[in-house]
Amino acid sequence: MSQKYPGGFITKSPVAPTSSAASGMWTLDQAMQLKKQGTWPTLLAIGDAYQGGFYAGQIGVSGVATHNLVVGPVASAQNASKQWKTSRTTTAGTSSVIDGPTNSSNMNDATHPAAQFCEGLTIGGFSDWYMPALNELEVCYFNLKPTTTANNTAGSGVNANAVPARSSAYTSGTPAQTIAAAFVTSTGAEAFASATYWASTESGATTGWSQIMNNGYQGGNFKDGSYSVRAIRRVAV
Repeated sequence: MSQKYPGGFITKSPVAPTSSAASGMWTLDQAMQLKKQGTWPTLLAIGDAYQGGFYAGQIGVSGVATHNLVVGPVASAQNASKQWKTSRTTTAGTSSVIDGPTNSSNMNDATHPAAQFCEGLTIGGFSDWYMPALNELEVCYFNLKPTTTANNTAGSGVNANAVPARSSAYTSGTPAQTIAAAFVTSTGAEAFASATYWASTESGATTGWSQIMNNGYQGGNFKDGSYSVRAIRRVAV
């Protein structure tokens, strides 16, 4: 279990006050008690190895976190050329901007190559990988932006499910390039490519949402076009 802290969250130490057993969460008093005892919990930072992949931030409702996002490793969870769908036709149950697991599950067949790729993965002992919804993919970009390229400022970046929620578009410099070394372009082994990545959210009968990972632009592309996809999973807070 975990408790959200600025920039990440803290994981429980092996020594737990009995009063936290029911909720599995630290109160501030309990956290301070642990600090005094020398068993202060570990802070998990963006880009840290976590749950089969790497910690990418949190999603939630009204700014309150509900899940931690885990980005899969490049070597096994990323494919540079997959179609959203093999035809330009609508797909039922793919309208959510936040429920990637449901969108992805509804596309787990051969006519939806990108989602089928994600759904078929087992990495680190976990088999619940999926194709991220639009707002989940956006959190990955915001926290793990690989380049120093100026951001698209024409409306991209609003995200009611980010933690904290964001109601304004990107500025040219926000988000900045990630400080997670493994995710920095050209030098980091886990960096997103400076390419277009599919989200599992349908944007129209013939198009699916996508995000360009060097400048953050969000837009629709024809479903039968081939672009990158990277699987993620989520862990309840």
